[in-house]
Amino acid sequence: MCALSLGTPYVPPHRLLASVLDGDTTLAGIVVTELRVPRLVLALIAGACLGAAGLVLQEALRNPLAVPEMLGVSSGAALGVAAPLVLTLSLPAAVQPLLAIGGAALGGGLTLLAAGLGRSPSAVLLTGAAVAAALQAALLVLMVMADQLDLQLIYRYLLGSLSARTWDDVTGLWPWLLVAVPALVLCAPVLSVMRLGDEDAEALGVRAHRARLAALAIAVVLIAPVTAVCGPVAWVGFLAPHLARWFNPAAGAVRWLPWSAAWGAVVVVVADVPARLALAPVETPAGAWTALLGVPAGVALMRSGGRGRGRVARRRPAAPTDAREPLYGSRRTASGTADEFPRAGTCTEVRGGEPGRGGPSGAVPPASGTAGTEDAR
Repeated sequence: MCALSLGTPYVPPHRLLASVLDGDTTLAGIVVTELRVPRLVLALIAGACLGAAGLVLQEALRNPLAVPEMLGVSSGAALGVAAPLVLTLSLPAAVQPLLAIGGAALGGGLTLLAAGLGRSPSAVLLTGAAVAAALQAALLVLMVMADQLDLQLIYRYLLGSLSARTWDDVTGLWPWLLVAVPALVLCAPVLSVMRLGDEDAEALGVRAHRARLAALAIAVVLIAPVTAVCGPVAWVGFLAPHLARWFNPAAGAVRWLPWSAAWGAVVVVVADVPARLALAPVETPAGAWTALLGVPAGVALMRSGGRGRGRVARRRPAAPTDAREPLYGSRRTASGTADEFPRAGTCTEVRGGEPGRGGPSGAVPPASGTAGTEDAR
């Protein structure tokens, strides 16, 4: 309601439904239906895609810091869109998602190649940070080459902005969503197995190396079209999965995935409100607010999650007393020396200094009389 009502002009909440459904031709109705509603829908779609992609990367690499910004995917997509703008190449708007996907695939492919095709999750993350830094350096070179007008456009785009987005930008995302959503549904059970480690996943029939490559491909399909439209909205893929885990720590990847997408949508929509209104009439990029608030919030969630797991581990019940007792105990004899004797319930009893061989448990019943009593002792 804040995203649709607040701003210039202000539209009262009781008039929002009539403005959307009745096709209000006033200035307020046109602003709501042609600018604010598509901006809200785009924020929901972009946040859901980034949140789901962040969870896929974190689960596939088994690292809570594996985010699109750290693997060269977002930087590659931004480079693919910004390069034609600086080089003054006239390309249709429909080609921009393809350029973004090509750049994201380039960044992710370089990361996997440099890390040995993703055989080690830790190596993928460290190498991805280096590749992302190299791609950002290439973006800085492009910004030096750009003129003043293109520099302002590139700068706002690289921070992630939803300003002046229309229904055409929203409709351009649907073909990619039709590809990504079924892939996510098929990928979620595999992510649950990948959390066990490469060896256990291989034992359960999942080829960890190929599954990691497939996870990166799905993340590219989710991130690149969104980056082509509104730029790399930073750290949504980091915060949304941690929110999903924090609210339901006992679940798995199958249940975390829809919640991560939902939290990503919420984060982007909430961040876009101060992006429009905080410095009005000047709009600030939404990616600046997600980075400003998302990083400290994500770190706080990681710390609170670690303390919660520690408390659960300390409250774990101890093993039963019988399981900790040794098989043999000691008995103090009349002479004061310690003698070894078997515990009750064991399968062997000593008779005359030799193991008995009488029943199914290996015990021999004592003979009648005094001799039998002495033998039993």
